[in-house]
Amino acid sequence: MARRSFWKGYLKLSLVTCPVTMSPATSESEKVRFHTLNRATGHRVEARYVDAETRRPVKDEDEVKGYEIEPGRSVLLEDDELDAVALESTRTIDIDMFVPKESIASLWYDTPHFLVPDDEVGEEAFSVIREAMQATGMNGIARLVLYRRERAVMLEPRGKGIVLWTLRYGDEVRQPKEYFEAVGTQKVDKDSLGLITTLIERRVRDWDPSMVHDPVQENLQKLIAARKRKRPPAKKVKEAEPEPTAGNVISITEALKRSLAAERAARK
Repeated sequence: MARRSFWKGYLKLSLVTCPVTMSPATSESEKVRFHTLNRATGHRVEARYVDAETRRPVKDEDEVKGYEIEPGRSVLLEDDELDAVALESTRTIDIDMFVPKESIASLWYDTPHFLVPDDEVGEEAFSVIREAMQATGMNGIARLVLYRRERAVMLEPRGKGIVLWTLRYGDEVRQPKEYFEAVGTQKVDKDSLGLITTLIERRVRDWDPSMVHDPVQENLQKLIAARKRKRPPAKKVKEAEPEPTAGNVISITEALKRSLAAERAARK
């Protein structure tokens, strides 16, 4: 299956530049997702905004962003005002510094992406940057506009490619010491430590993705399959036979009528 990219641009280190593509390294497309339905009709339920006080529906043109500055009072911000403060999207990942790869705690890691060269011409420059980071044990740090926000990103060499991690903002990561400093400093019993160490050693395994499978998804798939077997098969809509035509003369009205009839039958 051909890989899908959602971002194209350039990877740059000083005067070395190469075209690259980026794709999300994770996906939830295989997850079981549900729609909210009307039990009586089986139709999907449509979500609509309503006024919290009057309970009346709000028209699209009346919806506006607001920031509450005190209870019951908000500052309204129009879309053009929000666009004015948005950062200009850049298509260049300009690596401006490097850090030892073990110096960034996993708490800062946000979302992984796969970064690969976009063509054979730029593959040499891409490979040089990747191999240099691998040889020095360094990860690159850059800034990039993704998902409509500027983000600090970390570039980690991995195999033949590079994993680009978006990093969490500074105000998103809490300090561990605020939670761990309350833990007592009780000395560990040596005998207990030896027993636990032995227990750990007996349970050591090589990493395998099956260790993090989702049993809930498996159970949902089985439940849905069981329900499918109990339901009668959907009636097939009989295809309308083509009307004989005289030469190239086609009845547009008749074609539209048949199309509408087929859609109604499909809904039923």
